[in-house]
Amino acid sequence: MIKILFVCHGNICRSPMAEFVMKDIVKKEGIADQFYIASAATSTEEIGNPVHHGTRNKLAQVGISTAGKYAVQMKRSDYQEYDYIIGMDSWNYRNMLRIVGKDQKKKISLLLDHTDHPRDVADPWYTGDFEKTYEDVLAGCQGFLAYLQQLGKFL
Repeated sequence: MIKILFVCHGNICRSPMAEFVMKDIVKKEGIADQFYIASAATSTEEIGNPVHHGTRNKLAQVGISTAGKYAVQMKRSDYQEYDYIIGMDSWNYRNMLRIVGKDQKKKISLLLDHTDHPRDVADPWYTGDFEKTYEDVLAGCQGFLAYLQQLGKFL
C-alpha cells in the first residue's frame, strides 16, 4: 500500500483537489487498491470546513466528487504514517518541515516537482482561477504517478 498525503495551507482548495484527482486517476488505472490517499492543512484556519465551492465545482465538471471531505490539520505522526507527503507550494513545504521536523527519509516534496515545469501551484483562494489550479494539479498527479511507476512501486 502506497500512502500519500497532499498538503496545502487550509485543506479546502489545492490539497483536496490533489487528493481527489489522484484517487480518480488510480481508480481509472485499476490500481486504487494499492493506494491510500488523503490531504491535510498546515494551518488550523479551516479545520472542519468542507472543500471550497470553487474546488467542488471544478472537480464536479470532470465527474469527481469531494463528498464527505472536511479540512484536517497535518500532524507530526503523519511523517511515520505516509510514504509521500506532497505540498502545493514552498510556503507549505517550510510549514510541513516545521510540523514534522527533519525530512530524514526524503518523503516531502512539492507536487509540481514531479513535472517538467517545477513551481508552486497557484492558490485559487487568492487567484480565483480554479481551472489553472486543476491543470497544475492534474499534471502534478500524473507526473507523480509516472515517478512511482519508474520506481516500480506498483503493478
